Amino acid sequence: MGPHPDLFDELRVVQAGGELDLTTTPAFARDLEDARHGTGQLFLIIDLLGVTFMDGSVLAPLCAAWEDCHERLGWVRVVHTRPGVGLVFQASGLLERFPRYASAQDAWKGIPADRPPSDQGT
Repeated sequence: MGPHPDLFDELRVVQAGGELDLTTTPAFARDLEDARHGTGQLFLIIDLLGVTFMDGSVLAPLCAAWEDCHERLGWVRVVHTRPGVGLVFQASGLLERFPRYASAQDAWKGIPADRPPSDQGT
């Protein structure tokens, strides 16, 4: 059981690995849709630590997941460490919508990896 059992049922994690491009994004989009089944509040962690390459084709399904979760009073948080993934978010202007989290645990706790040092203790 997680550290927040009252929210455990509403938390879903989607993991992806390898390349996310035009050929693999449809399967990834289905995984995101499957994770959002049901109704009610939803918190979605998208773990991209295993992704070696990502292009802009992944942005539409990520934005659809973000919109769905926000409509349901939840959130989407993306875990990644590779610079290429961050560049896709930066180039698309979506860094604010999808800040980087270093781990699923940090995403769950709402601790972005790139927050300014002045925010670290609060």
